[in-house]
Amino acid sequence: MHAAQQLGVKQLLPAYLGVDLSPEDLLTGVSFASGATGFDPLTPVVVSVISLDQQLAYFDEYRGKLVDIAGEEETARIIDGALFVVCAGTDDVANTYFTTPFRSVEYDIPSYVELLVSGAEEFLRKVSARGARKIGFVGMPPVGCVPSQRTLGGGLARECEPKRNEAAQLYNARIQEMIAGLNAEAGFTTLVVFLDIYRILDDLMERGDRYGFSETTRGCCGTGTIEVTGLCDSRFVSVCDDVCQHVFFDSYHPTERAYRIIVKDMFDNYGQVLF
Repeated sequence: MHAAQQLGVKQLLPAYLGVDLSPEDLLTGVSFASGATGFDPLTPVVVSVISLDQQLAYFDEYRGKLVDIAGEEETARIIDGALFVVCAGTDDVANTYFTTPFRSVEYDIPSYVELLVSGAEEFLRKVSARGARKIGFVGMPPVGCVPSQRTLGGGLARECEPKRNEAAQLYNARIQEMIAGLNAEAGFTTLVVFLDIYRILDDLMERGDRYGFSETTRGCCGTGTIEVTGLCDSRFVSVCDDVCQHVFFDSYHPTERAYRIIVKDMFDNYGQVLF
């Protein structure tokens, strides 16, 4: 959403599903994202969300609607000039691997990371085959330091959990190697740019006072330790007095102010390449 604002495209990037979309909405971009999905095919099953393959099917449907509105030539121009953003993987590690027993008994961390990298590469190839010429690939944050993972794995002191962070660092390193290979591959006509959010989010959590944050380990809603998404409905739980003081709104997702800082960092570091 904030990236769309920064680019001056629109105030809000609407969801493709569940929204009454106008032709202008379709022509200027939509989101196919489904929160908590992942590159591990088990992840969307565990959390009952839309898989990445289904998101691609929705994109194909969306493309057909574009053709109906603007014609084949203009549709090809829009897709050719569009920025595609891929953001997944964190829930694979935080939820499927470390919170459920299904994968950790079958894979150690390095082999699970390879499963994710393989899934990510397959997905990027499918997106490229659909006409994407620029893809921003969002890396994994320091998973072990987000509030819920501190609560689940950080002991009574709720310290950052190192194994989760090590998994994220290994994932980011392997993803960057995979992306470099794709970009160097003859016949692969898409530029994929790795967007490092580990560094900036780590800085927000470790040195939040530099950015004006006073709370970096708890979310704004409820206890701030475990509540997430729907559990943060203000009709049922309390919300902090000043959300701008918090890096996280719930126990997993940053606040709007934190997201604006993250997006600005992305533009500062990758804007010339992507835009």
